[in-house]
Amino acid sequence: MFWRMLKGALSRQRRKMFMVALTIALGVSLTTAMLNVMLDVGDKVNRELKAYGANITVTPRSASVLKELYGVEAGAGAAGQYLQEADLGKLKTIFWANNIVAFAPTLEAKASLGANGEDVTLVGTWFERKLDLPTGEVVETGIKELKSWWSIDGQWAQDTDLHGAMVGSLLAKKRNIKTGDELQIAGSGSSPAEKLVVKGIINSGGAEDEQIFVPLSFVQKFSNMDGKVAKVEVSAITTPDNDLARKAAHNPKSLTLKEWETWYCTAYVSAISYQIEEAVSGARAKPVRQVAESEGAILQKTQLLMLLITALSLAGSALGISNLLTASVMERTREIGLLKALGATDSEILLSTLSETMTTGIAGGIAGYFMGLGFAQIIGQTVFGSAVEAKGMVIPIVMILVVLVTLAGSLPAFRMLLSLRPAEVLHGR
Repeated sequence: MFWRMLKGALSRQRRKMFMVALTIALGVSLTTAMLNVMLDVGDKVNRELKAYGANITVTPRSASVLKELYGVEAGAGAAGQYLQEADLGKLKTIFWANNIVAFAPTLEAKASLGANGEDVTLVGTWFERKLDLPTGEVVETGIKELKSWWSIDGQWAQDTDLHGAMVGSLLAKKRNIKTGDELQIAGSGSSPAEKLVVKGIINSGGAEDEQIFVPLSFVQKFSNMDGKVAKVEVSAITTPDNDLARKAAHNPKSLTLKEWETWYCTAYVSAISYQIEEAVSGARAKPVRQVAESEGAILQKTQLLMLLITALSLAGSALGISNLLTASVMERTREIGLLKALGATDSEILLSTLSETMTTGIAGGIAGYFMGLGFAQIIGQTVFGSAVEAKGMVIPIVMILVVLVTLAGSLPAFRMLLSLRPAEVLHGR
């Protein structure tokens, strides 16, 4: 009998119930999309931000100590001033190896440019390097991926072309250097001059615009420092810092065993830096704080914005349900009054009405969930250029929200229903 009454009530009010289901579906679809994107957005936002520079700098430990204690750089020839190029593959063997998306070593040397002997800075680096890892894997990395925001006039130099060079835009403008020009570079001492061919002009907006970039092996040979690098810039996907991460960054030894395990197994920038120091002999890895903190702040604000959008969409759905159900109760006042006159209690009428509403809400919620998955993919492809993974934990959250929103939107209608008096409704008083 109950199910027959429920079916009849839904059939008689199919237009209003359809509108209630549609209202819930729209709210749930936006909620589903926002929750899936929010739970998946961390890595995607971090990957987008990786295009704007390294967030970890790796230097020789002795050079780092000198700079921290005395504010000076280690002089040429200082013991332990350099890292070994052969050790750089170990960066991709740490626990968070997959979070390291790019890295590039640098080695600088002073040189004289042209017949005037103007002093310039040569920067040796990897442009686009295939690196054999100790694990047997092969990865591609280099400054082309690390500094992808650079504007290049011409083309990128190749690591295999020992005499290919890229010139900073300010230096190129000052010396009237163009793509395809040949440069004469001389070092200190009696070493012969070297010839470089300009492959491209760099416009970075930074100090690089006054430097000349060449393959790392060229500077190593030019400076008689085979196999050595002075610095490594690392771009890693990280988790925004919290109190635990800040405590560990100050002093990892102050952590309890449980805190240590949590910190070490979370992709905090300090944890990744610590693991790099463990893997690379004689290295000091320091987070670039302004980059790391900015990434965390942007991510938190993005997630907060999505939560606000979700809350507003659910509030709008609740208001829409409230209006529709209140109108439905007003239209059914005589029917409800008759039921009460025949002996139906308030709780029985509430149960019947609530069943109608929840059945409609669940149907709308299911439709909205699948619509939301589609919206999430549209957002992922449009904003991040990749699919958004459907998170299983969103399903129970959406189910709970559907029930809460439906109940919240039904309260005004239920209050009106309880206040109806059969005599007034049926006799028009």
